Amino acid sequence: LRCGMRTTKCQLLVTSLCVMLLGLSIATVSTVTHYGLHFTLISNVSLDSNAYRIIHHTAFYFGICLSMALILAALLSSAATVRESQCLTAMGFFCFALAFCGLIPAACWRYTHSTEVEDSMMDVYDFVYEEVRRNTSSFRRHELTAIHEAFLCCGKHSPFGDTTNVENKTCPPSQVHDEGRDCLREIQDFLKKHMDFVFSLLGVAIGFTVYGMILTSFLWFSIHFSSNLYRKGKYILR
Repeated sequence: LRCGMRTTKCQLLVTSLCVMLLGLSIATVSTVTHYGLHFTLISNVSLDSNAYRIIHHTAFYFGICLSMALILAALLSSAATVRESQCLTAMGFFCFALAFCGLIPAACWRYTHSTEVEDSMMDVYDFVYEEVRRNTSSFRRHELTAIHEAFLCCGKHSPFGDTTNVENKTCPPSQVHDEGRDCLREIQDFLKKHMDFVFSLLGVAIGFTVYGMILTSFLWFSIHFSSNLYRKGKYILR
């Protein structure tokens, strides 16, 4: 029992370290997603009727809460391993379970709503582009220029109408002369790479969370039965 307990403790320490790194990674990705130039530009331009701004803020707060649950689970599991405390072990298991309950809906949402974020971002770009094409707002022209510079693209390739004037006023010079890349495609490719990375990070976190739950539960039972064996082997002489 003691040999298996030592092995479990070593595995749990390594798992806790990996979970802590995953929690920090999720917090970093959430912060970059919320404050990154590409995402903030689209968020500031989007209208209230567009769903992107809600998704933008919800993803940040959800990611921060999820990372805190993972980091707390790692800290409690490490403390429980060192002190062999049943209470800390149970708390660590609870935090792992809480993180697991958050990771599964996040991964399912990414799978079932794979195009919702892309569509909302491209809708924002379409709105700004059409506003500039109709020359209704000089402020929108500044916003469109900022989007072109951030995504390194130039306009959208459409067979309808002459849009050369829009590209000449809002695209970077290098993109105009070299027949720049379509912004809708660039936005879609950029977001697809980002979401694939997030989905991979969530998958790894789910695996370590399940493994952490198994180890903490096994450690709890090992501590419980080990303490019972110690009590059975003690005698008091009167």
